[in-house]
Amino acid sequence: MNKFLIVGLGNIGVEYEHTRHNIGFDILDHFVKKHKSEFVSDRLAFRADLGIKGKKIICIKPTTFMNLSGRAVKYWLEKEKIEITNMLVLVDELAVPLNKIKMKPAGNDGGHNGLRSIQETLLTAQYARLRFGIGNDFTKGKQVDYVLGHWKRDEEDIVARKIECASQAIEDFVLIGLEKAMTEVNQIEL
Repeated sequence: MNKFLIVGLGNIGVEYEHTRHNIGFDILDHFVKKHKSEFVSDRLAFRADLGIKGKKIICIKPTTFMNLSGRAVKYWLEKEKIEITNMLVLVDELAVPLNKIKMKPAGNDGGHNGLRSIQETLLTAQYARLRFGIGNDFTKGKQVDYVLGHWKRDEEDIVARKIECASQAIEDFVLIGLEKAMTEVNQIEL
């Protein structure tokens, strides 16, 4: 049975729930609920296990806070003996417009502390990531407030539709592979 690790990046705590920076958690919540599983508290993360067509999928939401996400990722990759090529990280992305989602096979951290932590801990940037566009509609000096802020009311519909698309992209990653999944998701424009 092939095993996959799907990592949603975010911060634990009520004050961070449903913020732009926690979209990785929100995507995974949707995906896990869709597949009738649920999260349990485990070592360094909330973890949910599920299967799709003979593939075992372990979903984690690190409880280490964003800046130490790499600790949880490394632990679960090693504990479950999952190849890094079977890992997908879900992350918010300022450089991608709100109406798009992008999947990449690798890349730099782009200033994202969660990705930086993963790369420093795993000593590689060669892992797949699904970049959920949050846009960059903020004034100079307000990036942190924007990223840690909640969606505007007029953004909520597109965010909900994109979460559904991102959930499908996870399934595609697992079932048809990274290259085909990228072809599908990178064409989406809502």
